[in-house]
Amino acid sequence: MRTLRALAIAFGLIALWQAVVWLTGAPAYILPGPGQVLAVLWQKHALVLSHAVYTAAEIVLGLLGGTALGAVSALVMTAFRPARRWLLPVLVVSQAIPVFALAPILVLWVGYGMASKVVMAVLIIYFPVTAAFYDGLRRTDPGWLDLARTMGADGFRQLRLIRLPAALPAFASGLRIATAVAPIGAVVGEWVGSSAGLGYLMLHANGRVQIDLMFAALVVLATLAVALYAVVDIALRKALPWQPETLDTLPA
Repeated sequence: MRTLRALAIAFGLIALWQAVVWLTGAPAYILPGPGQVLAVLWQKHALVLSHAVYTAAEIVLGLLGGTALGAVSALVMTAFRPARRWLLPVLVVSQAIPVFALAPILVLWVGYGMASKVVMAVLIIYFPVTAAFYDGLRRTDPGWLDLARTMGADGFRQLRLIRLPAALPAFASGLRIATAVAPIGAVVGEWVGSSAGLGYLMLHANGRVQIDLMFAALVVLATLAVALYAVVDIALRKALPWQPETLDTLPA
């Protein structure tokens, strides 16, 4: 059913796209139809695929780095009280400065290669992962902690055996958000300065008025982002079987 629902949504969006083209009468150099975009995607699939692989590598590396950095930061803030005074301001500042403003600086410092795009993806991912995981770690049921203290568990054992498992659902929520926004950092970096990637391809296609190719790269980017989110969501459901969904049990 999920596969059929996904296909129905995809075909519905394509039909809506085509309807907008027909109703507005927009020329192809402004809004190409889905048939024209699919045709150019088929003709230049090797070119688009090579850039898609590059962008996918940036997104995955950024997601892994941002998740690891965010998880470690949340654990450090939970285990060491003085660390909160230093890391919490860093957490806020990381979001106070827009990544669009940091992109040219990072490209200048790190270079036009993949590293600057990965760093930008890490910066975007860092906040939702850290905030969600830290919130889960500090909101453990007090009764569980009281029972652990009664049984002689020290702070580290409470963190490892009680706080950490209890915070995993919150961590999963932050990771889902991070997965959804991860492509932003990579694509913004490619727009600022790059020699490969879907963002680079879109920028060049726009400059050469190859709007159908630009839309083809955009469609591939959207498909890539949705596929990555689906993989992460399925993996998290498998990893947290004790956290059931209860929406289906609500009365209609």
